[in-house]
Amino acid sequence: QVQLVESGGGLVQAGGSLRLSCAASGRTFSSYVMGWFRQTPGKEREFVGAIRWSGGSTYYADSVKGRFTISRDNAKNTAYLQMNSLKPEDTAVYYCAASKLLTVAPGLYDYWGQGTQVTVSS
Repeated sequence: QVQLVESGGGLVQAGGSLRLSCAASGRTFSSYVMGWFRQTPGKEREFVGAIRWSGGSTYYADSVKGRFTISRDNAKNTAYLQMNSLKPEDTAVYYCAASKLLTVAPGLYDYWGQGTQVTVSS
């Protein structure tokens, strides 16, 4: 059974940092892309960034480029989203997801975590 489990969300002041983790299990993800998305009430799920599990190439949405960094630890089968210089508009539920494709479209991701809340206070 494939599982993606996020952790690390919480409340932080503007300008602060958080690191989210996404622990993957249940299959080999070496050929997958691990994506991070976020969603606020009433809005569509938004692509934040992604990493190719093999090779580690990363891709980011313009809104987070230069502030967020995605990495992965192959030994731990875990992907990370390091978020720096957080802004109130970064407040959302953050999800990790896995896809065979490098895509910003959430509908093309096969597996999803349960989400973790990130709240940035002003």
